[in-house]
Amino acid sequence: MKRLASKCLLAAALASAALVAAGDDLVGAPSQPTHEFHFTRMYYGGYGGGWRGSTFDTDYPEAEQHFWLGVSRLTRVDIGERGRILEVTDDAIFDYPWLYAVEVGRWYLDDAEAARLREYLLRGGFLMTDDFHGSRQWEIFVDSMQRVFPDRPIVEIPNDDEVKHVLYDLEERIQIPGIYPLMSGVTYEQDGVTPHWRGIYDDAGRLMVAINFNMDLGDAWEHANDPRYPEPMTGLATRYAVNYVIYAMTH
Repeated sequence: MKRLASKCLLAAALASAALVAAGDDLVGAPSQPTHEFHFTRMYYGGYGGGWRGSTFDTDYPEAEQHFWLGVSRLTRVDIGERGRILEVTDDAIFDYPWLYAVEVGRWYLDDAEAARLREYLLRGGFLMTDDFHGSRQWEIFVDSMQRVFPDRPIVEIPNDDEVKHVLYDLEERIQIPGIYPLMSGVTYEQDGVTPHWRGIYDDAGRLMVAINFNMDLGDAWEHANDPRYPEPMTGLATRYAVNYVIYAMTH
């Protein structure tokens, strides 16, 4: 039993090391756009600083793959099959109009990263945040976001906002759950019972940051081909993805 346990621990350590190495490779992936649009995942360090606690690659790569399928089938957007993973301080970020940041209830942005993200957004970029839940993770998210925009409020996105209607009409506020809470009989995590679609706007009223709080669109994309995950939720998450993409590309 001890020998088996040792082998299991060794295997886990090797798997962890491989994931870290893969993460380094992902961040160093080709950054030049080859299509009109690429799914661009934002790399960030973990809360409190450093990369070891980072969860930037949650749902990778299945979320990207199914996102690509949905957008390519439902729109005429020239979307690249291969996504990108970029640090916000990479100058290449300005070549991409749309960023995705996942599990931002565990992220950490230092002052330089916050300044660069602010520049990116004010110059026309769009950030979609996803998969964070409950009051504690909200506090962590806001802590970094206030470094980005200390003078701009986070508000609820109204049902008549253009982002809710740019292609699909998305007025129903239905919680899009992660697969594991759903399998245990609930649609929420921690104390995040109520879903919120929040945002940060620029001076002209353009939505710069779409905040999907107390929901998990990434899981809905990732498990699009999993019979355990309900198709209506996958469909809804895909329609939100399409609206966010088209909004970002046209604003």
